[in-house]
Amino acid sequence: MRAVLFGHGRMGLLVGLHAADHGVEVVGVISSRSTAEEWDAAAQAGADVVIDFATGDALQASLDRLCTIAPTLVLGSTGWAAFEPQARALIARHGAGAVVASNFSVGAYLLEAAVRVVSAAVEGLDDYETFLHEAHHSKKRDAPSGTALLLLEAMREAGLTRHVDVSSTRAGHIPGTHSAGFDGPAETVTLTHTVRDRATFAHGALRAARWVHGRTGWYSMRDVLGMAPSP
Repeated sequence: MRAVLFGHGRMGLLVGLHAADHGVEVVGVISSRSTAEEWDAAAQAGADVVIDFATGDALQASLDRLCTIAPTLVLGSTGWAAFEPQARALIARHGAGAVVASNFSVGAYLLEAAVRVVSAAVEGLDDYETFLHEAHHSKKRDAPSGTALLLLEAMREAGLTRHVDVSSTRAGHIPGTHSAGFDGPAETVTLTHTVRDRATFAHGALRAARWVHGRTGWYSMRDVLGMAPSP
């Protein structure tokens, strides 16, 4: 597969570093600040997929153009939830395929699956309260994180109706930690996913790039991993 990278910060560099492990060749790197000539070169590179790890603002400004560079996209930028309806419409209008995720680590989706099970059970326990906490490096802009919002959505989809206290920490170089807590009168159940190596996100994005090849439509990492919840 041939890929163009949109955004070349820490995550873009990691995707480039590990691309060959997944049989992916990086044939171009662009950003919202690229020149017209650089965009033209990316469009002519014959890419199969665009892998995005830019910013939410950059993605919103560039998504329509990115859809002309390759037939499929892997979108890893965060902080653009309000733009999702327009993004879905753009993907559909171009007949493209897109995997969209705030977190590309396999472990985050194992955590989500566990959170769904416990949330459904806790809904029937009146004396339990719930919380979500996430911690990331100080340069991460959005808070709460997209993964925390995904976990909150999982709780609601599992039937949990009570208040969920959501908190965030931004400090140092923390790659990412997410915890879902269920606190009763005499005990606490805490489900936690901790990232030790940021490369897990790159491997997940490249896995998604291989999976979405030849597909059209809007997908999540749940689809990539065969973990999409039953209707």
